[in-house]
Amino acid sequence: MSTLLPDILRTRAAGEPDRRAYVFVDEDGAETAELTYATLHKRALAVAAGLARHCAPGDRALLLFPQCLDFIVAYFGCLYAGVVAVPVNPPRRNRVQEATRSVVRDCEPAAALTLSGLTGLAAMKSEVDSLVGGLAWLAVDEVPDAQFTPFEATPDSLAFLQYTSGSTSQPKGVMVAHGNLVANQAMIRHGFGHDAESTVVGWAPFFHDQGLIGNVLQPLYVGATSILMPPGAFIRRPALWLSTISRYRAHTSGGPNFAYDACVAQAARTGVPADLDLSCWRVAFNGAEPIRPETLSRFSATFGPAGFAASAFYPCYGLAEATLIVTGSRKDRGPRTLAADPGELGHGRLAEQAGGRELAGSGTVLPGEEVRIVAPGTRTGCAPGEVGEIWVAGDHVAQGYWKRSEATEETFRARCAGSDREFLRTGDLGVFAGEELHVVGRIKDLIIVRGRNHYPHDVEHTVEAAHPAVRPGAVAAFAVPGGDTEKVVVVAEIRREHRHDADPAEVTGAIRAAVTREHDLALGALVLTRHGELPKTSSGKLKRAEARTRHLAGSFARWPPDPERTPKMTELNPDFAQAVTAVVLSMPAAKHLGFAFGRIERGEVEIVQPWREELSQHNGFFQGGVLGSLADFAAGSAAGTLLPAGWVNMTVDYTVKLVAPAKGEKVIARGRVVKAGTTMTVAAADLFSVAGDEETLCATALVTMRNVKLPQG
Repeated sequence: MSTLLPDILRTRAAGEPDRRAYVFVDEDGAETAELTYATLHKRALAVAAGLARHCAPGDRALLLFPQCLDFIVAYFGCLYAGVVAVPVNPPRRNRVQEATRSVVRDCEPAAALTLSGLTGLAAMKSEVDSLVGGLAWLAVDEVPDAQFTPFEATPDSLAFLQYTSGSTSQPKGVMVAHGNLVANQAMIRHGFGHDAESTVVGWAPFFHDQGLIGNVLQPLYVGATSILMPPGAFIRRPALWLSTISRYRAHTSGGPNFAYDACVAQAARTGVPADLDLSCWRVAFNGAEPIRPETLSRFSATFGPAGFAASAFYPCYGLAEATLIVTGSRKDRGPRTLAADPGELGHGRLAEQAGGRELAGSGTVLPGEEVRIVAPGTRTGCAPGEVGEIWVAGDHVAQGYWKRSEATEETFRARCAGSDREFLRTGDLGVFAGEELHVVGRIKDLIIVRGRNHYPHDVEHTVEAAHPAVRPGAVAAFAVPGGDTEKVVVVAEIRREHRHDADPAEVTGAIRAAVTREHDLALGALVLTRHGELPKTSSGKLKRAEARTRHLAGSFARWPPDPERTPKMTELNPDFAQAVTAVVLSMPAAKHLGFAFGRIERGEVEIVQPWREELSQHNGFFQGGVLGSLADFAAGSAAGTLLPAGWVNMTVDYTVKLVAPAKGEKVIARGRVVKAGTTMTVAAADLFSVAGDEETLCATALVTMRNVKLPQG
């Protein structure tokens, strides 16, 4: 039987009592607290004794702490007492968040562990007590020393509840047993190449699996020292993270992709400190959100002169339901990337293509587990190169969800055709390229438009790069019902520094053009909003499902606060249909093509073009040839329906994407306004070739126009 964590701590306290296990540094980098193995063991025993007076083994205890070493004392106190620890997001601004309230109601705790001098403690106690009665409160910094015989845990004994961050649903309590913990710790040690000299630096919150399993428990498991800091310190001063790695000669540290982007951004503003030395950094893990190859390149270029080696990058993949890690790179190997054909990927297949979409790998399968790619609908294994759901089996897979038997059965007890083994369904989509796992998205977030798969983070990445006013890491893409197919919606935050000088029409046009160009998608709606509006989890992941709900409720605060208004209907030309047809059909190109108008409504038009040989020619003055010209007419006509009498629009930016050959007896071009303003209008067009009753999308376009008032007289 594997040695469990309580036994490991007792052994280290006896053999290396004075060795520093944990050091805490503040926002200035100064050491403010430390725990030796002996001190941690002694204090944890005292907490266990206090818990035993109020709790029986198996009862739950809330851990309500800011980022501090007392959290670790409380956690091991729970393990020693056989009490199930429940780490939760600490109160903010003297109030308990709704997610924490949900956790309290769900886990039904018998005790709460916290600090005596915590700001707002009385209010927090009152709020928590109102949710569950008879709760015993223990301040771990005031618990007196006491002798205690630790609970004899087994691998199947429940160690703690790791509540999921709820990026797609309400938080659920993942039941992590002692055996799951040590199995995953062994996998991390093997993958990261850790030993007792592998100092770790971490800033992730302790109530998050990466912060607890990776930065707190792994160093104790291998006998190393962990240097810990507040998450807020990193957010405000990313360079402090790097200087701490340099100062303590850390072997391992890491975080989500945005952490590396934040360091590059600060270096661009303030420069790289001359005394920064990152040559010690052997494992720079990158996980918890999509890994972007360009982020790795920028970070390496920026901090290579300070000793950082690109081979230290360690992409990895995991989830709370598997305790923490599932796949990881190899130490000193560096990341693996490939260029994928986006069209094939949209149809669920991986095919390499020079200049295609660059995918970063998330490492290989680690010892002691099995990972399969499975077709979710049939539960059969996918062929090599096919995208499917990632299924995982091994001793590190948790026991299930607390008090959710049906969800546990569906998620943790899945069986793949031809196998009697139980697998964890991760809900993530992935594909193997050789031994390397590439994670491409989540099933629940997948956007399907006209039979093609679009992965939200790809669209989000395109939007972020479309205009400098868009805030990185603050874009959400999702689908909403839209007639015969789903409509794609994007919500994008605007950077604080651009909230007063950015042109809304310019930002909108750039985003829509980029999405059309890169993904063959016409956005159904684009919402520009203020900094901090998008909901995120405690680890920084977007809550797309919640963003979708908020969008449908119309609750996002629009940017700009006093947006450019659309002309009131009373100002619009009452004879818009006659005016649009008269202007458009008088143009030489329209006369040459011989098209006619079908439906004409406010903001929407339909143009019907009989077949002619020129429709198959994709060159000429307009991008996309005749199809491009039709798209421009349709989009411009739609925009014209919203103009007052005496106004016209002029195209200033134009993007067309050819999807399929135009064939059949006619082409229908449907134009619609996507953003109207007094000076600028953005419209889109979808072109369909018609053969009998069948319509086939052959082109999409996005057109930005300037509204111009004609001179009088």
